[in-house]
Amino acid sequence: MAIKLMYITNDPQVARIAEDAGVDRIFVDMEYIGKVLRQGGMDTVQSHHTVEDVEGLSKVLTTSELLVRVNPIHEATADYPSSKEEIDAVIAAGAKILMLPYFKTAKEVKTFVELVGGRAKTMPLIETPEAAACIDEILQIDGIDELFIGLNDLSLGYGMKFMFQLLADGTVERLIKKIKQKNIPYGFGGLASLDGGMLPGRMVLTEHYRLGSGCVILSRSFCNTTKITDLGEIETIFKTGIREIRAFEKTIVETTDFDENRKNVCAAIKRIVQG
Repeated sequence: MAIKLMYITNDPQVARIAEDAGVDRIFVDMEYIGKVLRQGGMDTVQSHHTVEDVEGLSKVLTTSELLVRVNPIHEATADYPSSKEEIDAVIAAGAKILMLPYFKTAKEVKTFVELVGGRAKTMPLIETPEAAACIDEILQIDGIDELFIGLNDLSLGYGMKFMFQLLADGTVERLIKKIKQKNIPYGFGGLASLDGGMLPGRMVLTEHYRLGSGCVILSRSFCNTTKITDLGEIETIFKTGIREIRAFEKTIVETTDFDENRKNVCAAIKRIVQG
């Protein structure tokens, strides 16, 4: 089965192009509470999309699922509504999957699941060392539809230099072994084009298959729409890039030596960290 590809955008035209090219999930990123503080100065995507963006995309998408990353569990303040109000609003606007970021306790996940109340799929995002440490407790909670391992913030939390170190040191694999026992679908990390990224996409994608991952985010470097604004060019990048990914997936299933790829991945990560 092909891996589900996810792409972050709030632009309806780009979302339609991505959907037509075969992107399975369009990802609206509403998380902003605390994000600038922990990722300040880093070359990371800080989107701050809105409920209006969710509504706009839900009107144009026909086959792709609409996934929304809400804010961490929080109370209302003068600056933003409570988690309950935010979750109610994005579900009413058409979100099909809700992702909970940057939690540190199983209690936050339980609250999230209860607030969603079965009205959309739930996808907690494991991206803090504390969340990884209480994975057993999290997996006892009913109502989790999927889990995603966020390599960027999790590697920051462990004080690592490069997010894919979590692949090399076995952290991702340890978490996945536990998740598998509960039969909950899961994914992790980001994917550039097959030959793009510091760690080539084809090596990363092969690790996804070795580990049984079901979904991945197409990273900003796959198609950076802040730099490329011509819709024709964006369409070409998506159609070509996704066609190449799907073709490569077939070769992974048929011919890949997973152990050899893992050795190569670990060696490449070591070179990147040292260099």
